[in-house]
Amino acid sequence: MKKNKKNQKKGEALWGGRFLEETSRLMRDFSQSVLFDARLYEHDIRGSIAHARMLKKIGVLNAKELRAIEKGLAEIRAEIVAGDFCWSLDREDVHMNIEAELILRTPHGAKLHTGRSRNDQVATDVRLWMKEEIVAGQALLRGVQRALLDWAYRDGTVLLPGYTHMQRAQPVCLAHHLLAYIEMLDRDMGRLQDCFERVNVCPLGSGAIAGSTLPLDRAFVAKELGFIDRNGRPRITANSMDAVSDRDFIVEYLSAAALVAVHLSRMAEDYILWSSAEFNFIRIGDAFTTGSSLMPQKKNPDAAELVRGKSGRVVGNLVGMLVLLKGLPMTYNRDLQEDKERLFDTADTLRGTLSVLAEMIQTIRVNRPACALAVSDPLLLATDLADALVRRGVPFRDAHHHVGKAVALAEQLGKPLTDLTDSEWESVGGGLSGVSDILNEPLEKRMDARKMYGAPNGNAVRAAMKYWTKRLKD
Repeated sequence: MKKNKKNQKKGEALWGGRFLEETSRLMRDFSQSVLFDARLYEHDIRGSIAHARMLKKIGVLNAKELRAIEKGLAEIRAEIVAGDFCWSLDREDVHMNIEAELILRTPHGAKLHTGRSRNDQVATDVRLWMKEEIVAGQALLRGVQRALLDWAYRDGTVLLPGYTHMQRAQPVCLAHHLLAYIEMLDRDMGRLQDCFERVNVCPLGSGAIAGSTLPLDRAFVAKELGFIDRNGRPRITANSMDAVSDRDFIVEYLSAAALVAVHLSRMAEDYILWSSAEFNFIRIGDAFTTGSSLMPQKKNPDAAELVRGKSGRVVGNLVGMLVLLKGLPMTYNRDLQEDKERLFDTADTLRGTLSVLAEMIQTIRVNRPACALAVSDPLLLATDLADALVRRGVPFRDAHHHVGKAVALAEQLGKPLTDLTDSEWESVGGGLSGVSDILNEPLEKRMDARKMYGAPNGNAVRAAMKYWTKRLKD
């Protein structure tokens, strides 16, 4: 970012008319926000153009003045895009930098701020920016879902243990496991969409706190800026005090983003565990792993670890925002300047995390023999044994007890359940000897026995994959 090295003269600040002393240089550096809110330039210019057109509509500007303002703002935008614009810390923020530069280019620029305050201006800019960011985030979420679905088509029939308490529980197919994350991320999509609905409201025209005595046409500005409902009707804030002090929409976004980050972290943890020598279920591509500066043999899942680690800063940004807001009286307070760094950091972190994870997933290869060995553990079918007894009329709690005794006996004898003799099955009671053969059935048959909706039987999983193929097509 280019900075304007010229020192401002006394009274040059656009709000400085009532001040007799210059702002302390220390205070200037402490209070400036342009080093991070300059990224709102496009949205600030869009808002200013819409506001100027409204001022022309109500007679504050004439056609010549509007053309001069639009021309000046277009030139400023072009210079910012080209990297030739000089940002001044003395002008505090993106809004003052653009407006002050506009006034230097055309005297008509001095009329632009009629009827508005930086309070409603920044609220509008942030909402415009967030609308775009939410849509971009949703597209990246879809990218991760598609990567998971592609993986399910590649290796979905592979069976592996499902875990509870990090202990082997029951067998599942890989596709069912991946589809669980697709479902999870889809709830994230819905939360972001809900957030979008509340972001999509225009506060411009609320002024500093109590609106304006001028006949501002807020509905016109809302339409110009795309703050409209599905029927094209303008959406504007209903209370000027709430409009300038409300940051609930940022909290909602940070909350939704934090939950996305937590979900991605959980997913990454699976891949970190699965890629370890102890599991050895998958291998992550070299492009998303690193080595050790000391140990030549190491292949570390750094991308997945960073996905897991960055979730902490996203959650921290949410907590920081809530703490920022909790003690603020009505209405606008300068504390609210601190909202943007948290917001921008979360959005940037989420974009990077989603992008990396989607590409990393495409490089993962499954170690089928290792999965087959792990899922061959007959203890994974202990619940199937209990269910078989239930089908014979045994109360489930009794069936659970009998199977538990058989497991304990196998452990005492140092052999798998499948190696228990008929007499050993008989010794634990409950009629287990009559159903123990299910332990020797092909696992695919045991999976298909789970016929209920939502279970990992072949037909249900294939139907779910077909459903998501259609959902993720667009």
